[in-house]
Amino acid sequence: MRLLLSLLLLSYLAAAVLPAPTKSVRWCVKSEKEFSKCSDLATKAPVFSCVKKPNYLACIEAITAGDADAITLDGGDIYKAGLNNYNLHPIIAEQYNLSDGCSYAVAVVKKGTNFGIKNLYQKRSCHTGLGKSAGWNMPIGTLLKMGLLQWEGIDDSTIEDAVAKFFSSSCVPGAARESPLCKNCKEDCSQSHDEPYYDYDGAFRCLREDAGDVAFVNHLTVPDNEKENYELLCKDNTRKPINDYEKCHLARVPAHAVVTRQDNTLANLIWDILMGVQMSSEGFDLFSSKAYAPAKNLMFNDPTKKLVRLPSNTKSFLYLGAEYMGIVRSLNKEGATTKPNAVTWCAVGKKEKDKCDEWSLTIAEEKNTILCEMAPSVEECLQKIMSKEADAMAVDGGEVYVAGKCGLVPAMVEQYDKDKCSIPGASASSYYAVAVVRKGSGVTWANLRGKKSCHTGYGKNAGWNIPMGKIHNQTGDCDFANFFSGGCAPGSPEGSVFCSQCRGNGQTVNNYFKCKPSAGELYYGCAGAFRCLAEHAGDVAFIKDSIVAENTDGNGLEWARDLRSSDYELICPEQRGSVPITEFKSCYLGISPANAVVTRPETRDVVVSFLQEQQARFGIDGSDPFFAMFESMSEKNLLFKDSTKCLQEVPKGTDFKGYLKPDCMGTISSLRQCTNTIPDLERLCTPHSCQYRH
Repeated sequence: MRLLLSLLLLSYLAAAVLPAPTKSVRWCVKSEKEFSKCSDLATKAPVFSCVKKPNYLACIEAITAGDADAITLDGGDIYKAGLNNYNLHPIIAEQYNLSDGCSYAVAVVKKGTNFGIKNLYQKRSCHTGLGKSAGWNMPIGTLLKMGLLQWEGIDDSTIEDAVAKFFSSSCVPGAARESPLCKNCKEDCSQSHDEPYYDYDGAFRCLREDAGDVAFVNHLTVPDNEKENYELLCKDNTRKPINDYEKCHLARVPAHAVVTRQDNTLANLIWDILMGVQMSSEGFDLFSSKAYAPAKNLMFNDPTKKLVRLPSNTKSFLYLGAEYMGIVRSLNKEGATTKPNAVTWCAVGKKEKDKCDEWSLTIAEEKNTILCEMAPSVEECLQKIMSKEADAMAVDGGEVYVAGKCGLVPAMVEQYDKDKCSIPGASASSYYAVAVVRKGSGVTWANLRGKKSCHTGYGKNAGWNIPMGKIHNQTGDCDFANFFSGGCAPGSPEGSVFCSQCRGNGQTVNNYFKCKPSAGELYYGCAGAFRCLAEHAGDVAFIKDSIVAENTDGNGLEWARDLRSSDYELICPEQRGSVPITEFKSCYLGISPANAVVTRPETRDVVVSFLQEQQARFGIDGSDPFFAMFESMSEKNLLFKDSTKCLQEVPKGTDFKGYLKPDCMGTISSLRQCTNTIPDLERLCTPHSCQYRH
């Protein structure tokens, strides 16, 4: 019982003690040395037991089958563990410094060998293991991207064959033993500590013992007392000292993470036990392998400073990020899109799906087709794009921010000025975010507190980020329920005051769509937020500048038939009164970039080519009468904004920060100081920042 008292946990009351376990946590290990460390841990914390398997894949299979419970894996192995046949989830990440949980993939060489990264052809290479992040995925992906390694794809040869031809000889633990990739290994070329050149320390040992000319490892690998004898290869073909890894690296990669089955109870138990071990007076150091030298990084990486709990339901593709996933897929012979010659569009809700299906049927018999996937929200669509269940969708600027945090990229942007459609390189469209009130209501910015608000959607730029950012800067209060008495911001947390005024699909019972961020909610989107105001569900609507004109004076759908633009006006923070809706250029809350089509990095070119072809046929100047990309008959703004005149290519290499520009980035980043405004998907994607910082 005394030993169990060592499992006192921070998350319990001060006097709480972990009860005698009904089951142990069975940690999977891959070598005798690792088994020794695990066994020693089990003597300190009897809730642990140890299962020895020959390699990480056998461990993944054992955890899937329920014969083991957990293991710490590298990013490349997390990718494999998350595949459908295993479906394991990362639950706890290692953290190596105080700022984030990332490491740098680097190429290490001996000082004085006088060659750069562009001179690696026919050199000897040392790798941590086949499919590993720093030792394989990032360096081989980098060599391909730089055009140094030639590979035409699986129809030509395997990537392993291409690498074997590029280097004169190698040690890549996990490769086929008869392959040239195992020629320089010391023992059996296995991905276990039975191979002395396996893992980070092993790959560095391979270089140190002159079995290779370059070692692909992470920035934590070279011991301090040896750093002066080694250098890093930089992508600009220069070299830098080992400590300059922030300026000279191949990529930033996610930290190793503990994976287990999708079982929140088991995940909680594993976390509680590990925290209890760290707090224990028995003094077992999870992050040290000194007692088992020369082996290193047993169970956890030795440089780990602490463990970080990941949000529940974090899937492997969310943890690794779209950019990393794209690199792994490219090396694992997976195609760019879900099906050859097809782009799969993600539609939010049934009405968008109906329009997408109409599009799909129109070109069903053609070589390049579109397939339609549906999800109930933008966030779930973005997850489908990341997991390769879909390829693309058009989203609001605030959602471009979230997508970018998850590693997706903007590919094309909606252009609302027809004259610019024919100008190559024309500036991208933007719009003014405005606050609209009913004329004569007496509502001003100064007396806005206590009123009811109508928003395009939770997390959208014009409807949420920009106005709430201004209110937060004004009040310093992150609880916006203290400012507005009620409102409709579709996508808000269930039970929020910002769901109180939502209408759903108009039904009085079984109103599933109430406050849902899709066209099923009548007050969703810019037109929906204006309808919320027009139907007196709110006192102010936060929308884009053109919406009132698009839904009054005979324009818009049936609900807007009798509305007059003269019955509405704008309010703005800089003046006490109100102004006509036409004066938006002098009375606005902020400027937002137009909606953009987002996709995975590796599908970007395919999506751009497909949309350029499609809009030539179905755009406003298209010749096909059977379908219109930028028109929505049953509802407003389905798939694209109805005000779109064309789609224009976002310059290649532009990420979400470059697309949104500093002012918009500053507005959203400032609002993120209010942690309660961070969308769930953003929380899942960013326990670390590896996927969007380079």
